[in-house]
Amino acid sequence: MPLAEPLVDSPPDADLLTGSASTTPGVVVAPEPPARRGASAAGTGRSTPRWRWTPRRLNLAVYGVFLVAAVWVTSRIWIDPAGRVATLYSSDPAQVQFFLAHSVRVVLHGEFPFFTDRFNYPDGVNLMANTAVLALGIPMVPITVLFGPAVSFVTLVTLGLAGTAAAWYRVLSRHVVRNRLAAAVGAWFCGFSPAMLSHANWHPNIISQFLLPFIVWRVLVLSRSTRPVRDGVLLALLVTAQAFINEEILLFTALSCGVFLLAVVVQERWRWAAAWRPLGIGLAVCAVLSGALLAYPLWVQFTGPMAYHGLSDTVRDYGNDISAFFAPGSPTLGGNERANVNLAPNYSEENAFFGWSLSLLAVGIAAWLRREVMVRALAATGLFFAVLSLGERVTWWDRELITGPWELLVRLPLLDAVVPTRFGLITTVVVGVLLAIAVERAWSLRTIDRRTARTLTVAGLVLALLPIAPMPLQVTTRPAVPEFITADRWRQYVGPDQTLVSVPVPSMGNTDPMRWAASTDLAFRIPGGYFLAPRNGVTGDPGRFGGRPSGIGVLLAEVAATGRTPVLDDRQRRRCLDELRHWRAAIVVLPLDQPNAEPLRRTVEQLIGPARQELDVWLWDVRALTG
Repeated sequence: MPLAEPLVDSPPDADLLTGSASTTPGVVVAPEPPARRGASAAGTGRSTPRWRWTPRRLNLAVYGVFLVAAVWVTSRIWIDPAGRVATLYSSDPAQVQFFLAHSVRVVLHGEFPFFTDRFNYPDGVNLMANTAVLALGIPMVPITVLFGPAVSFVTLVTLGLAGTAAAWYRVLSRHVVRNRLAAAVGAWFCGFSPAMLSHANWHPNIISQFLLPFIVWRVLVLSRSTRPVRDGVLLALLVTAQAFINEEILLFTALSCGVFLLAVVVQERWRWAAAWRPLGIGLAVCAVLSGALLAYPLWVQFTGPMAYHGLSDTVRDYGNDISAFFAPGSPTLGGNERANVNLAPNYSEENAFFGWSLSLLAVGIAAWLRREVMVRALAATGLFFAVLSLGERVTWWDRELITGPWELLVRLPLLDAVVPTRFGLITTVVVGVLLAIAVERAWSLRTIDRRTARTLTVAGLVLALLPIAPMPLQVTTRPAVPEFITADRWRQYVGPDQTLVSVPVPSMGNTDPMRWAASTDLAFRIPGGYFLAPRNGVTGDPGRFGGRPSGIGVLLAEVAATGRTPVLDDRQRRRCLDELRHWRAAIVVLPLDQPNAEPLRRTVEQLIGPARQELDVWLWDVRALTG
């Protein structure tokens, strides 16, 4: 077999593996009829040029549709980026905004990028183990400085959705299918699937998948490359950049490429003879170069301060219900939050909601095109990861059936930090690629009337995709940053090595103080916060949300939730002062509009004395107690 033989079948005039595009990819534009004799423009005697859809204009139109759709999805946040947040959960947006502000300090103040003590003081937070989105935050520094981290957040979400769809369109249209409509349909689903919409309000690092199509393409290029060293270097650069966006998605990409290539080789083993050498050389070069570039950041992540190994059992048990594959996602036209309540771990992890019509269509496509090697390999890959996404317990409508295969893998290195429900993201991409292939095949059918074939194709797509069409993300209002913070009144009290302690103490359920700090470009430190860290702050222990247990934090969180003022004794007061000294607290701050503000104020006054009002907060100056 010649060395140039591709590992998988390539469509006419387009090569999936070499990256060589067809001479005229996409929709064929009919030639313009010759101008009639004597035609002129406004009597000048010159013929009037007719505007037509060139390939470049078609591409720009598709990209424009993706951008408009992304703005439509995020439109309710754009109305007031600082004052609106996703309903149900507000922790992740505040955390991402904090990380965006950290990127500003990295660029403008030269701070260490992989660790910070600006929250969870004095222990700090290992940012490499917390997806600090440096590859997104650093390019966004100008927007963050000019307009604030809230605007940067919604910008990232918008560009993440549109950019992912655009990247898949680029790769699909140049290397998988010739029909631009087919590429646009597949890319649309990859960028605006229910899974992507579910993560959009919370996880811009997960929906920013615009590098993944190019990583997949470069891996496949290696299987027949004549310059594997160069191609390995290109792949290494893409891998390194993706590692600073989201490592979990990078791991998913590597696993899916491996399963897909294995599925191809199992079907046609003779292809391996020509592919193994360039693939091996290219992957080795990629591993060495990306390993060198990421060696220090990964050392910090796995052995540095506040490093953790594995996730809590609760997160590792996050799996999809089988019935979730047949329900439309909550943020879609046909979605129903109440109906989906027990089908996913939470509303930010709806990773498998395709709806009945699309699920049946995907199975139908696999059956119809079963003779194609690529389709069989894609179907096997999608099914494999769909099964893994069920988690440790396989359920149907929230009723446990059997133990899932994930139970056998969950304790393996690297996989012990994976959220299994997110394997559904791989199945989503597989379905998108299958849609692109199927549309192209159906569009060019010769067995029936061409117009009938295309009408049936469009009808099938409408039936499958309309129920899961994206809708604007549901949002709710959140408290404004106190004027005490925005007016810089806090600077009169808080020194460089001191902290501002909010009431309640920052935690996973109270991330507003993280937004306060982010609005000042992290000019002051805070204790606690929302992050992943080893249990009890012991480096190397399994991860959990939050730092060391805090007595005053638990006490104030309970008062905030119940509205009941407890009667405290001297032991609790001493413990409170010990924690404030450990945090090197300068002031304690309670916003006047905080829910249950009066019970909280009375509780804190029992601990550290009377408060005084300054602007829109209750203030306790504790420097004399903690110095």
